[in-house]
Amino acid sequence: MKKFNSPLAALVLAAAVSVLATPSFAQRSEGSAAGMSAARAAAIHECSAKASKYPEHTWGDNEIYTYRACMADHGQRD
Repeated sequence: MKKFNSPLAALVLAAAVSVLATPSFAQRSEGSAAGMSAARAAAIHECSAKASKYPEHTWGDNEIYTYRACMADHGQRD
């Protein structure tokens, strides 16, 4: 009969527990479509439209700065 290497057995056991436990610890994302408020959806739509006037290849970082400032004005995290 073959003798098991205890560090190897511990590693295999830890990996098995980790793989099995991971889905049970999964949480719903704060920004999921089902959990998104109407105010946030409206802010994202409006701010995306404002930012789309400044394409990155032409205006550099102005597109993301415009979007972030708009979201902040609406009290939302970007």
